[in-house]
Amino acid sequence: MLSWPAPLLPTLPGAGPVLSVHDTSRGRVVPVRPEGTARMYVCGITPYDATHLGHAATYLAFDLVNRVWRDAGHAVRYVQNVTDIDDPLLERAESDGEDWIVLAMRETALFREDMTALRVLPPDDYVGAVEAIPRIVVKIEQLLADGDAYALDDGTGDVYHDVSRAPDFGSESRYDEATMLRFFAERGGDPDRPGKRNRLDPLLWRGQRPGEPSWPGPQGTTGRPGWHIECATIALDTIGMGFDVQGGGSDLIFPHHEFSAVHAEALTDTAPFARAYVHSAMIGLDGEKMSKSRGNLVFVSRLRGDGVDPMAIRLALLSGHYRTDRAWMPDLLRTAQERLASWRRAVALPAGAPAQPVLTAVRERLADDLDSPGAIAAVDAWAEATLAHRDGGPGVEDGAPALVRDLVDALLGVRLAD
Repeated sequence: MLSWPAPLLPTLPGAGPVLSVHDTSRGRVVPVRPEGTARMYVCGITPYDATHLGHAATYLAFDLVNRVWRDAGHAVRYVQNVTDIDDPLLERAESDGEDWIVLAMRETALFREDMTALRVLPPDDYVGAVEAIPRIVVKIEQLLADGDAYALDDGTGDVYHDVSRAPDFGSESRYDEATMLRFFAERGGDPDRPGKRNRLDPLLWRGQRPGEPSWPGPQGTTGRPGWHIECATIALDTIGMGFDVQGGGSDLIFPHHEFSAVHAEALTDTAPFARAYVHSAMIGLDGEKMSKSRGNLVFVSRLRGDGVDPMAIRLALLSGHYRTDRAWMPDLLRTAQERLASWRRAVALPAGAPAQPVLTAVRERLADDLDSPGAIAAVDAWAEATLAHRDGGPGVEDGAPALVRDLVDALLGVRLAD
């Protein structure tokens, strides 16, 4: 599957510090020290609707991880999937009277446009679930052969993973069973399905149902894969076990990331699947989480269509910490637009306040669990000092605005040049 074009990154003097991030599985901020190439897998969209601001905030958070690693001198291998076959996609296509393939292709193309406009660095491997199905089937057959999976005997062809055979089950989310069951039921699971060995056993393969698309599957069945084995397979086949960061929204902690890890660790008989599980918080509107089911979405494409500068959208979302649930309000965007205009005025000057202190501050803030508000505050202070002395004076340095322009571009992903 095609990714999107990569923006050019300015080269900055020196190198940034070691990145530390909050690891959900350990419940604390930990340093991430890649061994050679830094490896990251971020769960992608299910393309049945346009990119909303909750999506955008998640991908911006992990774009910061990518940028901080590159600034520290690491090569980066970044993988993202597209869940281009799943229940929500089929349901939306049926309700709209549309071909599910056309719907998925259109919304994936729009997502690429939004990511390009927001200057998100593209994944090196952008893999759709459909193209990965033959490899997913091989993985399911291995789990069946090893006794980690079982087929129901009800004639459906459905296959489940037996979580009782997963010694580390629950270590990623750290949830108790009651919480797991609640989230499992709310987020696409089927705890009350008859015939399962355990209520929390996740679906690996869904046998063909009337009117649904299907592919050749394990043990001579036809159907389609479950959600979690999709990401486990794509990650294993691209960047392998023990990669540095598994990323996604906080709503993926359970069941998705828990079960992806269970599948991968059973397939490889090693652990952990990822060295750090990093989750971004939710964006709300009118006091509720922004989600398709609530119909309270603000779309990136709609804002762009209304003439909003994508760099203002990016700044507005980065003005809150990635792990803090926050609301999208008109004042947030208005403040970001004013900030963007101020920064652009400051970097357009030939001289300004010293740039090295702000470069150091932005690097330190982003390396400390992606503290984008702190990084933005450092640039704000520089812009205020520069604009206050636009006519020159003591402490003003020639060329400082050009370096700040470059560091804001390279580290925060905000383009200030015309």
